[in-house]
Formats: sequence, structure tokens, C-alpha cells
Amino acid sequence: MELAALLTSAGINIGVCALLLSLYSVLRKQPGNASVYFGRRLAEERTRRLETFILERLVPSPSWLAKAWGYSEEEILALAGLDAVVFLRMIVFSMRIFSIAAVVCLFGVLPLNYFGQEMKHVDIRYESLEVFTIGNVAQESQWFWIHCLALYIISCSACALLYFEYKSIARLRLLHITQSPLNPSQFTILVRAIPKYKEESFDDTVKNFFTRYHASSYLSHQIIYRVGKVHKILNNAEKACKKIKMKGVVIDKRCQPLRYRCGLCAGQSTSFQLFNDKFELSSKKSDLCSDSRAKEKECGAAFVFFRTRYAAIVASKVLQSSNPMLWVTNLAPEPHDVYWSNLWIPYKQLWFRKIATLIASIVFVFLFLIPVTFVQGLSQLDQLRQILPFLEGVLKRKFVIEIATGYLPSVILQLFLYTVAPIMLLFSSFEGSISRSGRKKSACCKVLYFTIWNVFFVNVFSGSVISQLHVISSPKDIPAQLAKAVPRQATFFITYVLTSGWASLSSEVVQLFGLIWNFIRKHILRWKDNPASAPSFPYHTEVPKVLLFGLLGFTCSILAPLILPFLLVYFFLGYVVYRNQIVNVYCTKYETGGEMWPIVHNTTIFSLVLAQIIAIGVFGIKESPSSSTSIIPLVILTLLFNEYCRQRFHPIFKNFSAQDIIDMDREDEKSRRMEEILEQLQSAYCQFPPDIAEFLNDEYGEEDLVTTKVDIENSSKDEKDWLNHPTLGGLPVSRLKEAVTSLSLLSTVSQNKDSQT
Repeated sequence: MELAALLTSAGINIGVCALLLSLYSVLRKQPGNASVYFGRRLAEERTRRLETFILERLVPSPSWLAKAWGYSEEEILALAGLDAVVFLRMIVFSMRIFSIAAVVCLFGVLPLNYFGQEMKHVDIRYESLEVFTIGNVAQESQWFWIHCLALYIISCSACALLYFEYKSIARLRLLHITQSPLNPSQFTILVRAIPKYKEESFDDTVKNFFTRYHASSYLSHQIIYRVGKVHKILNNAEKACKKIKMKGVVIDKRCQPLRYRCGLCAGQSTSFQLFNDKFELSSKKSDLCSDSRAKEKECGAAFVFFRTRYAAIVASKVLQSSNPMLWVTNLAPEPHDVYWSNLWIPYKQLWFRKIATLIASIVFVFLFLIPVTFVQGLSQLDQLRQILPFLEGVLKRKFVIEIATGYLPSVILQLFLYTVAPIMLLFSSFEGSISRSGRKKSACCKVLYFTIWNVFFVNVFSGSVISQLHVISSPKDIPAQLAKAVPRQATFFITYVLTSGWASLSSEVVQLFGLIWNFIRKHILRWKDNPASAPSFPYHTEVPKVLLFGLLGFTCSILAPLILPFLLVYFFLGYVVYRNQIVNVYCTKYETGGEMWPIVHNTTIFSLVLAQIIAIGVFGIKESPSSSTSIIPLVILTLLFNEYCRQRFHPIFKNFSAQDIIDMDREDEKSRRMEEILEQLQSAYCQFPPDIAEFLNDEYGEEDLVTTKVDIENSSKDEKDWLNHPTLGGLPVSRLKEAVTSLSLLSTVSQNKDSQT
């Protein structure tokens, strides 16, 4: 690729970024888009901007940049929590280390690469980008010690910055644990694989076990029920009632069955028949708990509450039984972080789910080789002419060549990569994560491994020497192959930073998908804004993206220093954009206490070691054994530094210290807050929303409650035949019955309340 093609790609991306950022500065001023660009503020303040028109709303302005930059770390910590601070610290670390790398490599390494051989240079605009890489340096050059010195400076600076960041974030995590408001998860453990006995239910089994072996610290427990999708419907029931109210829908409780053709099996479908019935409700337990079939719906899992934090943490760590597959305990996630859909999964299924997820992820990785190989064919003009000979005439035009080799490959690859995060999140859900944060953390690791493999390694190999797959079958040759391939593919990585980095930040701040959905929701569906529907920050997509750019920066810093200015622009722009999104758009729905940072640290160490190994291979190919030998101590020192951090800081992110936990328990006992805390534990992990039962009981009383049921048992024979049609495989009638009953109850209560007012 020529420098002109790179400049063309840069010009296109700069134009796209400028257009989208200007568009954002206008769109954010429109009152109708407040739910898209100020979701957090609407959720906190519940206010709307006035619909008054002023000319300033149509004029682009950079004021949002200054506002986003002006927030202090303490303000972001108070607004968005420690996870957001850790994410921004990751970007700040990247800004610092690559600023150092840019100064060292642009002024020390780049001139050596450009003048590395005695050759006649043409106009710099038409120079091939390979003359700016280490591949242009002559064999056995005496100047490779400059490259070694630059790599030492970058590696030592990165390790020093990582140490101080790790130390600071570990301190913030300890403060988060000891000084944050009441966290019920510190008193609660999740017990799974509860043994089943014929003579007693799971509820009695849990009570008997913990009163016998944890009598002094056991407080109470909450059994988990098999409700599946019904729980999701119950959690979203209030939203359904609001939508019914906004649309003015009136449910006729005396409606008759309506028959129509379903269009799939040519059979007759019947609407649900609703009728009035008295609905008894307990203020302490839901109807599921008081049902005669409750024992059948109990699953072998429960939340168990303890009187002190220390007792709960000890119980979560020790083996409860001589059989490790029974009475499996873990510290419970926060109440808002619980992923209820996975709690009923039998513990013995988890190993199968993890194996199936691993196999599915590997298959998906290899299937993704097809688009990656195609994309890399576009970046090589000779291969493109061989694959598509009918484009021979078009590919002779200069501008078409610049677009085809400098812009299209990374754009097409980015479009394919948009499908990765949702698929990996689905895999993580199937894997059996018990918390939403755990699911996102697992998806983050999967997306990270996927992008590093497919964007870096596969692109490196397929774009140069590995149209043949035998390289993978000989691991000992991989360092040498990387040494040959990375300098050649550095030009693609530069364009990838432009398209996937700059353009993605612009689309992130504009929130294109959210903007389209907001238009459909307000002008087509006629729904009102719901401040509670503000999204949470997508750590599983943004963390891998930033870490991938860090890997590209480390591996290409001395090999192709031209990538560093483009990376710095990405990180500085990303720092402002993400601060703006965290403060205004995304809501904090759960908190992990900075557990993402060990992933950041380990990936950064991996990037450093990979860069050092590639440098050893490059110096070996360039017949400079002294330079290769001098890098080996650097690799050892980097690995020793990582081991020190793993021993010194990593346990803080995995466990709680007895000293801190016991001090917190004693402080609560002295201030006499422990009794109040223990009372709140009873309702913290309620599987069904308790406010619905309390609202119904307070507003209407048990005698006045009227609900609607689905009359499945008295349905006609045609209706039963339709529900069990062979092409449908049968419907979950009992669960469907419960779901519709709950929704009908809420809609009827909402109407009754409106009629009374």
C-alpha cells in the first residue's frame, strides 16, 4: 500500500468523524432525542426539556467536549461507579504509554526505518508504507540497538504505569467494599446441587442442613423456583401496564373466543378466554410459594442468609459436604445483578454447558476465517486481480486502487465483527452465569480472545504467508512467521485503527441504532419515553476493542511507528467520548467493584511479551543475534513483574480480607445497625417483585382483588388440538397460563385504579 492510499483512508475517516460529531452536537439539542443522549439523567431526574424552538439547536457546537472533559474522577465514581472509573483508567493508561512510545519511536525509530537502506526515495506521497517499517532496514545493520533501546523504554514504562494503576485501583476496590452502602450480597451465599429427599422438600432440606452445621450464624433462606420465562414477564409487567395505559387499551373481561386462521398450519386459533375470579394474595409470599404444587417447582438452589459477613464468606469458601458435587456454595451476586434465568439450571449440567460453549466458540472462530481471508485478499492487489479478473480494467484506476486497498478491507471486516459480541453474549448466557456482570465478563473474555485471534493473528497469517494452514500445525515456526508477517501487515492495522477506531467512536456518540429505535417508538408505535429503560455500559464490546488497539500499538511500535499517531488520536477522542456516554447515556445497573482490571492487566502483559517475541524473531531474520539476545532478559523481567502483580494485587479482586470484613461487622454491631441490616435481607433476593404484591394488598385488599385467568381446562376440543399440533411440538400450557394470568392481573388492576381516580 502506498502512503497516498493511507492518506485517502485517513481523509475519508476524518470526514466521517467530523460529520457524525457535528451531527451529534445538533441531535443532542433536540428535546425528542433526550431519551437517547441523556438516558442516565432522565432516569435520575425524571425531567424533560421544554419543546421550545431556538436557533441554537440547529447549530453544531463543541461545548459537549469541554463538559465531558471537565468531570473529575470523583464525580464519575459517584455517578457511574468503580467499573466506569476502571474503564477510563484503562484509556488513560493507553494515552500515557503510547504518548511515550510515539515520542521515542517517531523521532528515534522511524528515521532509521525510512533511511535503513541505500536507495533512491521517490515523492513521499507515492512511497510504499513498507519503507517506514523495520523491513526496510538493511541486514546486519548496526542501528538495531536503537530499536532494542526503544523497546526497553516502552516495556519498562508500561510496567511502571501498570504497577501504579493496579495499586490505585486495588485501593479503590477496598474503599468500595468497606465504605459503600449496605450490600446484601456480603451476607448471602448461593447454594446449588441441594440433594433431594423423598420425605422432605428442598425448603426443609436447606433449613435442616444449615441449622445443624451453621446454627450460630445461619439466619434464613430463600428457595429458587423453576419459573423460566415467566419471571422475565413478571419483571417486565410494569412496563406492559404502562404501555397498555399509554395506548388506552380496554380489556373486555366478557370477550368471546375469536377464531381465525393462523396461516402456518391452516388450523383455527382461539384467543384466550378471560373471566373474573377472586385472587387471594399473601403480603409475605407470592402465589407460587402458596401453590399446592410449590414443591414440584422448587429447584435444587437457594439463597442462604447469615448473621455476619464473615460467616457468609467462610461458608461460601469451604466444602459443605464430603461430596464436592453436593451443597456447592458461592458468594451471591448483588440483588440487581442476579441473572435469575440461570439459577434453576442443575449444577451437574454446568460442565456440559461449558464444554458445549467452548466447542461452539471454536467453531465460530473457524467459520469467521472465511470473511477474514476474503478481506485480506482485498488488501493485496495482486490477489484481488486473480480472484476477480473481470475487475482488471477498474483496478487500474488510481483512486479505485487507493479505496480498494486502503479503506474497504477494514470496513468490511468491521461489519462482520458487529455480529461477534451478541453471539458471544448468547454463549455466555447458555454457559450458566449466575449474574449479569459475570455474563458480561465472560462475554468480554470471549470477544477479546476472538478479536485478538481473528483481527491480529489470522489477518497477519492470511495476508502474507499463510494462505497455507500448515503454519498453525507447526507452533515452533510461528515466531519466525510472525516476524516476517507483522511488518507487512502493519499497513492494514493502521487502516483498521482508522475505520474500526475513529469511525466506531463517532457512531458510538451518535447512537445510530438508539436514534432509529427512538424515532420508531415515538412516531410509529406512539410510545412515551421510559427513563427506566436506559441501557447499561457495553463493557463486553468496548473493553476488548480498546485492548486490541493496545496490542496493535505494542506489537507495531518499533516495527511500524506510523500507527502510533493514529492510535493516540483514537485514545484521546475515546477518552472524551466515553466520559460523555458514561455521564449522560448509560445507567449503572450493577457493580462488580473493578473486576475488569485484571483482564486489562493480563492482556497488556500478553501484548508486551508478544511484541518482545516478535522483535526477537525480526532481529533474528535481520541477522542481528546480539539484538535478539538482548531482548530475552526483557521478556523474563516482564513475566516476573506479572507474577509479582498476580501475587500482590490479584487476590484483592478475587477474595475479601477477614480483617476488613470483621471490622465492618463489629462497626455495625456497635452502631446497632446490624438488626436493621438483617431485616432487609429477607426481601433483598425476592424472586418475584415484592412491590406488586404490596401495592395490590394496600390498594384493594384481598377481598377486592379481581384478576383474569386463562381457561385452558374448559377449552373446546379444537382448542386443545391446536395447542398440541404436531408441527408445533406442543406448547408449555401451564407456564403460559401463569404468564398470561400475571399480565392480566396487572392490566386489570391498572384499569381499576384509573377508573377510581
